[in-house]
Amino acid sequence: MARNKQRGRPAAAEVVVEAVDGGLAELIPDRDRPRGWTLLIDGAPQSHVDLDDPALLTFEYQRRLGHVIDLAAPAGRPLNAVHLGGGAFTLARYLAATRPRSTQQIVEVDGPLVELVRARLPLDPGARIRVRSTDARAGLGKVPDGWADLVIADVFSGARTPAHLTSTEFLAEVRRVLRPGGHYAANLADGPPLSHLRGQIATAATVFPELALAADPTVLRGRRFGNAVLLASDRPLPVAELTRRVASDPHAGRVEHGKALADFTGGAAAVTDAAAKPSPVPPPSVFR
Repeated sequence: MARNKQRGRPAAAEVVVEAVDGGLAELIPDRDRPRGWTLLIDGAPQSHVDLDDPALLTFEYQRRLGHVIDLAAPAGRPLNAVHLGGGAFTLARYLAATRPRSTQQIVEVDGPLVELVRARLPLDPGARIRVRSTDARAGLGKVPDGWADLVIADVFSGARTPAHLTSTEFLAEVRRVLRPGGHYAANLADGPPLSHLRGQIATAATVFPELALAADPTVLRGRRFGNAVLLASDRPLPVAELTRRVASDPHAGRVEHGKALADFTGGAAAVTDAAAKPSPVPPPSVFR
């Protein structure tokens, strides 16, 4: 890294701005971490990465997904994981750091974004991570039956989850690639009246018998727009430990499951391909 000879310290990194398929990508240097960066697309924060500490998760929803990774198997056991949506590859880096020898596939439709991240925020060459530049559902279709221990969906286009990634047909594909006892986790975004979130829970319930939802209580009460992490499996989930971790987070959240989660869904209908819609547009205040 270039150095400021007068002060004897690393020169300040500059903002990187490039056009990608999804809009204008910005890599903003972290003032507190010499190799830390935040990725924004059209002003919407997408990911934070610290190349010196890939186990660091600074975004609230990514820490909750990190809890899912931690609880998906005994500590240190390698996993086969599929990441639908790449961003800055934050969660793949986290999994590689905390579970060495894991085998991972990242599916990210935005080819120019993939090239930008590879060039500016290179992956550890020793990590077993393959990146496919294709649509998330198309990429999922190429994963063999029962291959994955974990599938994480964090796909946004223009700050919205595409419609074709919200349906029972999509989740049937997710379940196909999961081994028995595997976990599916999705980053969902919604605000009052929470119609999208309730519909996504109802949709997942038609495919997976075990569900849990982690979110900020104000989001669950429909008081503001925000993220919620949905966890699903065909086997009992580690609800007690997930609840403890989410509650002790710097931004404490709540976990709903069982009857409370069914009541929260409020009779919402499952979403099929024929009726699927993108997630709602976040209000401008979300990114201020």
